[in-house]
Amino acid sequence: MTRSVDLNADMGESFGAWNMGDDAALLETVTSANIACGFHAGDPDVMAATMARAHEKGVGIGAHPGFRDLAGFGRNRMQVPHATLANEVRYQLGAALGMAASVGARVRHLKLHGALANMCTEDEALARACYQAALSVVPELTIMAITGTAQQRAVEALGCNWVGEIFADRAYNDDATLVDRRQPDAVIHDAGEAAARVVAMVQEGAIIAASGRRIGARIDTICLHGDTPEAVAIARAVRAGLEDAGIVVERFAI
Repeated sequence: MTRSVDLNADMGESFGAWNMGDDAALLETVTSANIACGFHAGDPDVMAATMARAHEKGVGIGAHPGFRDLAGFGRNRMQVPHATLANEVRYQLGAALGMAASVGARVRHLKLHGALANMCTEDEALARACYQAALSVVPELTIMAITGTAQQRAVEALGCNWVGEIFADRAYNDDATLVDRRQPDAVIHDAGEAAARVVAMVQEGAIIAASGRRIGARIDTICLHGDTPEAVAIARAVRAGLEDAGIVVERFAI
């Protein structure tokens, strides 16, 4: 049986006059797009334009909610009561649903952003609060969960639709969480290195930590960050590497 995998990117992260990433180029390569909902980045015009382009290209659309942290790009850890955070997730998902409908598209999945996502890899209760909030709005929504972490434990406990995610451009700790961005070599900038690493992980069905440790994992989708300067080169290299290895790159089924 031919192995297939989805390739996703975080995008729609420009804001007003400030441009972030090359979304148009990424949409030529990826199969799913996680689109910022205005809290950590993005604005209504950017959301609409990005969703319209993704829909035109046949790229799956996902809501990408994060902390209310424009200045920190959603990468500052924040302590928000679970009930408030749940409503903030609902609010951001609602914006994504409305904008997608306006361009004739639909939201297929939800993926948490930045510090919120990282905190949810460590805290199952926090992850469940976020996911339950989203599912209270769209029960059939697919959750994109970072595989091998508390995010996966949360979606398994909820019994919802989910796909397991790994990262092309981030280094891993031995517990399957991501190396803190403040640490050396936490972000992978070399496209060739990223591609070879991803192919190896998909073929082995395992996360490869920075230490070399293998962690068995469900791998359905591979992420790269749209704000990384090398994002387009990494996306192209990863897709080419996967296809050269006989792995089909396509939108995940729902």
